[in-house]
Formats: sequence, structure tokens, C-alpha cells
Amino acid sequence: MKEKGLIQVYTGDGKGKSTAAIGQAARAAGHGFKVGLVSFFKDPEAFGYGEHKSLEKLGIKTFLFAKKHPHFYKELNPDDVCQECSRGLEFIKELFQDPSWDMLVLDEINIAVRDGFLKEEEVLSLLETKPEKLELVLTGRGVTENIIEKADLVSEVREVKHPYSQGIKSREGIEY
Repeated sequence: MKEKGLIQVYTGDGKGKSTAAIGQAARAAGHGFKVGLVSFFKDPEAFGYGEHKSLEKLGIKTFLFAKKHPHFYKELNPDDVCQECSRGLEFIKELFQDPSWDMLVLDEINIAVRDGFLKEEEVLSLLETKPEKLELVLTGRGVTENIIEKADLVSEVREVKHPYSQGIKSREGIEY
């Protein structure tokens, strides 16, 4: 069992941040760690449950909050999205109370901060209360400098070339 959990961040404008974090989660689960994935702005009902099915087979629990983002779903009330993100943050705090967790991935939490659905101070406070042995992985574009400062590892995924620019649409099993 590991002695000290670190804070990892995967950010940037390139594809692969969540994929890297999910790979990290799969590796940890393969070593017998208890792992959870808390996702923001991921809607498996719209894009399929592929990664969630795979994670559950590995024993990784998945939890979804604020499944839709107002940028893509114009009919959403931003106040409702804020409430749902806050509910997700409170849920993460509850998970922190259970010492059996070894790793939690907070997928797209940086987006929630960047777009004003969570306050940076709330996430920084969460990071301060992280249990010592818990490995915490944050993903999403637009991470703040203060969260970068608090993290132990920060990887920036930079887009060099993307099939979208060639007119290739998202592909099942690859992008979602």
C-alpha cells in the first residue's frame, strides 16, 4: 500500500486528458487499489457507457454529476448546473470520509471551475482536506494557476493535430 497520495492534474487543449486519468485508474485497480471516478459534464446516455462498463469490470466505481454542459445544451439553466456541481463536490467530501479509497479521479472538475460552476476556492479547500494516503487526479481544460501550484504532478496535453480539423467526427470506442 502506498504511503502518501499525490495530486495529479491533466489539462490542456489536446485530446487524452480523461483517457490518461482512466488509464491511471486502471493501473491502480490492477494493483488492488480501491478507485473511484467522479465525472462532471459526461453524459453516457448520449455517448454510450463504454468506459463506464470497462471501469466497473475492473471494480472502479463511477459517479456522474452535471452530466450536461450549457455550452452544448443551451436549454440548461446555469444555476441548476451550479447546484449539480456543488452536489458533486459535497459527494467527493463524503468519499474523503471513507479511508478505504486509494484513488479518486475527478474528471472535468477543472471545467467546472473554469466555467464558474464551482469556485476555485472550493476546489482548493477540497485539495487541502484530501486524505493523506489518497491519490487524487483532476482533469479538464483551463486549470487555474493556484490549482497547478497545489498539485504534485501537472501534465499538459497539447493539440498538435486533430481529426476534427479534417472533418472526421467523433468515433464510438475512440473519442467516446
